[in-house]
Amino acid sequence: MKIKKFSKKPLDLESRIGAKPIVCYPNSNIEDDSLIILHKARENLIKKEEITIAPRDAKIFEVKTGDFFRIESIEGPQVGDLNLFQSNNLDEKFYSGKTRALYGTHLSVGDKMYSSFPYLRSLATITWDTLDWYDYDEDGGSVHDVIGTRCDPYTSKLLTGKDYHYCCHSNLTRALVKEKNLDIKEAEKIIHDVLNVFMCTGFTNDTKQYFMKSSPVRPGDYLEFFAETDLLGILSACPGGDCGSGHSSDEAKCYPLKVSTWSVNEKYLKDIKPSIISSYNKKHGLD
Repeated sequence: MKIKKFSKKPLDLESRIGAKPIVCYPNSNIEDDSLIILHKARENLIKKEEITIAPRDAKIFEVKTGDFFRIESIEGPQVGDLNLFQSNNLDEKFYSGKTRALYGTHLSVGDKMYSSFPYLRSLATITWDTLDWYDYDEDGGSVHDVIGTRCDPYTSKLLTGKDYHYCCHSNLTRALVKEKNLDIKEAEKIIHDVLNVFMCTGFTNDTKQYFMKSSPVRPGDYLEFFAETDLLGILSACPGGDCGSGHSSDEAKCYPLKVSTWSVNEKYLKDIKPSIISSYNKKHGLD
């Protein structure tokens, strides 16, 4: 935090500050017409299956290329932490940092979820968001962030001195171990920074610290995605509930979440361009 200042201000201060901000990664050249196509396609969706994730737990779900999936609030305000993998290669996983650099701190309709290096392709596109009306509030808060990493037992231990096993990191790890029969050490290594679905967050104006507030999500609200490759998803129903008071404990009131998958006739998707792995030659200057 830049609140402790020990160095002296330079004499040429005025010439060093106030420069015009420049967007680091302009995304206009990766925009396409897919959202128009997807919005027409989603009018013809057919539900395939659904699962329910219990409070303070996580489950795995799979989505085929060309299908849609929804994360839905069903009983009360509840935040979910989402991990996404390419289902045939778990080394290719959601890259929240690069997605944030391309689209900003919070995601919504039309934003894509990019995968990790060396793949860097869109895993999924967000196609509908019943909370897009929330926009950004007076504190700079908004929903569906890619700035928080996921609540975890290590930070909880650091700050409280206690062991807690139902943080989202542990929930996600446990789901991989139980449902994919992975070794716990291998599972934990590939759990990654999340999309905080429904979570309302931002940075404080003074210290720029990550904050959370009660989520505006209510039963019936959902966030919908289009799968651009075969996906393995894991969703944790966060122990913070609506994250209006705290997390990493059993104190908050928590509710289940629902994940449903949907198919559509491929004729509605014939003009969708496939998501392609990065064509960078990977030589890194070592020719």
